[in-house]
Amino acid sequence: MCPFRLLSLALGLLLSSSVLAQPWPSRPVKIVVGFAPGSGTDILARVMAERFSKTLGQPFVVENKPGAGGSIAAEQVKNAAPDGYTLVAAGSGPFGVNPALYAKLPYDALRDFELIGNIVLTPQAIVVGSSSPFASLKDLVAAAKARPGEIAYASLGTGSTSHLTTEAFMSAAGIKLNHVPFKGSSDAQTQIMGGSVVLMSDTVPGILAHAKNGKLRALGVAIPARSPYLPDVPTIAEQGYPGFESVGWIGLAAPAKTPGVVVERLNAEIRSMLVDAGVKARIEQLAFTPVGDTPAQFAAFVKSEIVKWTKVAKESGARTD
Repeated sequence: MCPFRLLSLALGLLLSSSVLAQPWPSRPVKIVVGFAPGSGTDILARVMAERFSKTLGQPFVVENKPGAGGSIAAEQVKNAAPDGYTLVAAGSGPFGVNPALYAKLPYDALRDFELIGNIVLTPQAIVVGSSSPFASLKDLVAAAKARPGEIAYASLGTGSTSHLTTEAFMSAAGIKLNHVPFKGSSDAQTQIMGGSVVLMSDTVPGILAHAKNGKLRALGVAIPARSPYLPDVPTIAEQGYPGFESVGWIGLAAPAKTPGVVVERLNAEIRSMLVDAGVKARIEQLAFTPVGDTPAQFAAFVKSEIVKWTKVAKESGARTD
């Protein structure tokens, strides 16, 4: 090999080594969100991006890629370089529910990602309109058993957590309701408040404002203990359905094979963020429940969610393709 080729090779190796030796992050980091601006996932991602920009010394930028229940964003990040500079807001839809619903998903929620950590939970609640005659789940179940398939329930779309939560409750209660899917929470809630649809399952953050102003009545929350945001609303479990639980969640993930040191650093940043007074106040304002687990715990949780929703989807026959 000629001296010039040897010199070029040596310089190339030197430059490569210097790039690899650069501490992470040494340039801007992108957080891809699979939902529109203003959604709960988007708002949390922007809170996180602002915090990480300050603590890690590089800009963290949110990029919205809505569509296919978050699958478009997940696929984009799956195919990104595993260098810690492209992350995805790993929500319950694309990472927990979609694997149960899509026969051909363009990613594997467990195999194709490093699951960094769960950040917050968004518990589901069953609600009716303020003019509804149903004051409790007992009233609702009794009416549904008397009129099988006649009572309509709304959802945020076929295959959404909202849809599958109500399907799971139908199974637990032994009742049959009529599914009416909508394009989002606002549309569904408007119909319930107007009385054209009787009930729906939605997140506590999503229904909280209308529950407080009296336009919606929460009949039960789908978590083991009562929500601090709706302390007077009993859990579904304490109303005769032990173990009933349904929560949305928002975590953070990176492409598979992202260096472990980056994953651990981001996990530590999530934990630090959740105890920051300013961030805690913002999370409480959004009615999110903070988590802050380890990568291993988050991976085990995601696996359990996929198993749970696969069972619900199979029993209900819910599919999106």
